[in-house]
Amino acid sequence: MKTLKDVISLKFKTSESEGVIFHGEGQQGDYITLELKKAKLVLNLNLGSNQLGSIFGHTSVTTGSLLDDHHWHSIIIERHGRNINLTLDRHMQHFRTNGEFDYLDLDYEITFGGMPFSGKPSSNSRKNFKGCMESINYNGNNITDLAKRKKLEPSNVGNLSFSCVEPHTVPVFFNATSYLEVPGRPSQDLFSVTFLFRTWNPSGLLLFSNFADEMGNVEIDINEGKVSVHINVTQVKKNRIDISS
Repeated sequence: MKTLKDVISLKFKTSESEGVIFHGEGQQGDYITLELKKAKLVLNLNLGSNQLGSIFGHTSVTTGSLLDDHHWHSIIIERHGRNINLTLDRHMQHFRTNGEFDYLDLDYEITFGGMPFSGKPSSNSRKNFKGCMESINYNGNNITDLAKRKKLEPSNVGNLSFSCVEPHTVPVFFNATSYLEVPGRPSQDLFSVTFLFRTWNPSGLLLFSNFADEMGNVEIDINEGKVSVHINVTQVKKNRIDISS
């Protein structure tokens, strides 16, 4: 396909912070990739570069944040030549691509949910999308419906289910005064804890535990946006360990 105009729209939800949403490329060096990186949406686009290096077409635009919240997010990409409107959840960003070319020349396949392994360094470092998509529309083609009715030819549909599986995790919300207290394990000499958290507050106590027999305590907190671990041991000379990240 060699197009002057493109309209691509879809909705997605995921709890993963990395993943390729869709990808297309051509023999002339053109490509378009929409992916999640660090829970932000990144659109990479190249309408063509020349071999002399005087025309460099690569363009990258980032929008949004915390998109791995397992809520539905909508994307619309509207392109007319080098002019692009990228809309994420009704927030539109307008930009113009680098280079001097107006046509997007994609003569290989377009893939949704990942990209084929091409042997290029860029392909094996990217993760496939893990989550749900709906209402995928590419230049007037309802991709979701065509895939479900197996009308995409040629196509390679790998292990898709046409339903959205909800995660089994149960979140807990804490306000400024609430806390959760659980019994310790006094007979064990190993302390191990793991959890995921999200907050808008720059400071707060995440975890506190006293060791048995008044041996000390461990504390995990957020201080000005940084996570710190404090371990106090009462019976050694260097009795405090502080780890900050």
